[in-house]
Amino acid sequence: MNEHFARVKDLARRITKVENESDDYLAILEGLTPSKTPLIGITGAPGAGKSSLVNALITHWLTQGKRIGIVAVDPTSPFNYGALLGDRLRMAAHFNQEQVFIRSVGTRGSLGGLCEKIVEISDVMKSSDFDYVLIETVGVGQSEVEIAGLADMTIVVLTPDGGDDIQSMKSGIMEIADMIVVNKADRPHAEGYSANLIRHLHEQDREVPVLKTVATENKGVDVLGDAIATYIANGHINQKRNWLLTEKAYRLIQKSRMRDIDRSALYDDVSRVSSDSDFNIYSFAKKY
Repeated sequence: MNEHFARVKDLARRITKVENESDDYLAILEGLTPSKTPLIGITGAPGAGKSSLVNALITHWLTQGKRIGIVAVDPTSPFNYGALLGDRLRMAAHFNQEQVFIRSVGTRGSLGGLCEKIVEISDVMKSSDFDYVLIETVGVGQSEVEIAGLADMTIVVLTPDGGDDIQSMKSGIMEIADMIVVNKADRPHAEGYSANLIRHLHEQDREVPVLKTVATENKGVDVLGDAIATYIANGHINQKRNWLLTEKAYRLIQKSRMRDIDRSALYDDVSRVSSDSDFNIYSFAKKY
């Protein structure tokens, strides 16, 4: 037990140093090794039941002996810059379990559903011995498309009685989905709503699984968990990965040297070395 708490304390300390940019935070980032831990984004409209779904997935994975890291992004107040950080309360059943680590962070003014340090925080999480790392966004709607560049797979959570969800099919949030979950599927019109989603996806020539769950009752969660495992096992590659790495490198270089960088040339450099087994984005950026 003491070893477990020491490991958790060390991870929490490293995340705090990175989040607050303490003196040695760059050394922490540059010391990270490449990780194959899948990063899963959970996004969708407010009230869709994202936290309940994450809670249910944790329960499912714990029965399989998995270790899970959660980054829950909460909105920051524009008045006092404080954040409620309430996701750990909503996931109270799992908070003290050894196989689960939950970290809440504030958006700190970011408008895209993520905080500006989430890239670095997720990299630190991936470097730990988790089987899955999940990021739950704040649920701000259309602008959450930035999760698609960060996660290895993106799950969009919708509800069958949400008019805004139907509208979102025209806005772009549907375009980021690797998998769609119709949660609260015990409500009226769930079957018709799911069929309508599938029809729209077919019209867009997109093959995206549409699954139904009732997260609060753990219904459909086993099927969802298996679908996630199959997606990851099939080796799907985030086509935006090199663009994401390019953006990460650009921001790091810009911050440290404050000079103009040719992003197209940077993309070419990233593409040339990103598949190397010892590739580290922070060491890569330091060379410029």
